[in-house]
Amino acid sequence: MSVQTKPKQRTVTPFRYDIVGSFLRPSALKDARLKYQNGEITTEQLNEVENAEIVKLVQKQKEVGLQAVTDGEFRRSWWHLDFFWGLDGVERTIIEEGYRFNGATSRPETARLSGKISYSSHPFVAHYAFLKEAAGEDVVARQSIPAAAQFLFELDRADNKESTQAIYPNRQELLSDIAGAYKASILAFYEAGCRSIQIDDCTWGALCDQQFITVMEQIGVNVEEYANELAKLNEDVVSGLPEDLVVTTHVCRGNYVSTFAGVGGGYEPIAQTLLSIDNYSGFYLEFDTERAGDFKPLRFLKDNQQVVLGLFSSKFGELENKEDILKRIEEATQYVDLDRICLSPQCGFASTEEGNHLTEEQQWRKLSFIKEIAEELWK
Repeated sequence: MSVQTKPKQRTVTPFRYDIVGSFLRPSALKDARLKYQNGEITTEQLNEVENAEIVKLVQKQKEVGLQAVTDGEFRRSWWHLDFFWGLDGVERTIIEEGYRFNGATSRPETARLSGKISYSSHPFVAHYAFLKEAAGEDVVARQSIPAAAQFLFELDRADNKESTQAIYPNRQELLSDIAGAYKASILAFYEAGCRSIQIDDCTWGALCDQQFITVMEQIGVNVEEYANELAKLNEDVVSGLPEDLVVTTHVCRGNYVSTFAGVGGGYEPIAQTLLSIDNYSGFYLEFDTERAGDFKPLRFLKDNQQVVLGLFSSKFGELENKEDILKRIEEATQYVDLDRICLSPQCGFASTEEGNHLTEEQQWRKLSFIKEIAEELWK
């Protein structure tokens, strides 16, 4: 790929070579969590292992050249449910069947309402404070949380819909309480020193999946109206936040033990609605397979926003072909300037504690490969 004028590296998130956030759990952490579940060690002993492994992870992220680091979601079982369970009025619930993926089904857990939703405190804030200290001043310590839209999506599931409506017969009150709790949590992270927060969101992957759209229409849901409702909820959460807090979002298309969800479909059906959400500085979008469609939907990206192209798969360890990657980046520049493009894996390496089917060595090699390509394009 030939670039006449090479845009410069960035000094704020998202960076030219970046991550989505989760990492494969090391064996020491997996062993400790199993012992904790079996009652063999205390909460304090588990925390000691988590702390030690997070410190090692932060150092490794620095060694591979990342400018924004996370705690790898090492204290979580799920990328999303653990956060929901920490909000007031929400409880962990076991259901008959988990989420269905292509060839796999997850553990049968969900977040269900036990009362009105609010925010008083959250364990993730203390977790962030630890990460911030471990990261030091030479990198950005980034916090990731599931989107408010994702929370509503969970509460609207068939398994939860009845309990949600029983506690919130008024839909607007539900939306208002979700937004209020979320904004309060984000401000708590801010007070703990967070200046970069990533909003993870699977809802948009579902809303451009034809299989999901058909199912929704069959049960009488107007998909366009639902998309607008989700977008407004996310917008309400991220509006009016401190100006020095960088807010980005990642759109996921399913990432569980190296499998995906749905049948796929390009971003076109939801692109204008999604990319019209203000106050997102960047969109981490999956483009690792043909399931995500072409780059044409990027024409809706605003001039002050970045797109992080997820051209590299976190689902397998083999490296992509460099020339193919460069060609795809060139295709993307038909719709968005190279200066507004960054690179990352399409998702995290372990959206749940099970993790994807690759080794830790392959995980780090892939990140080094992304950095190598980014440094060729941006100086």
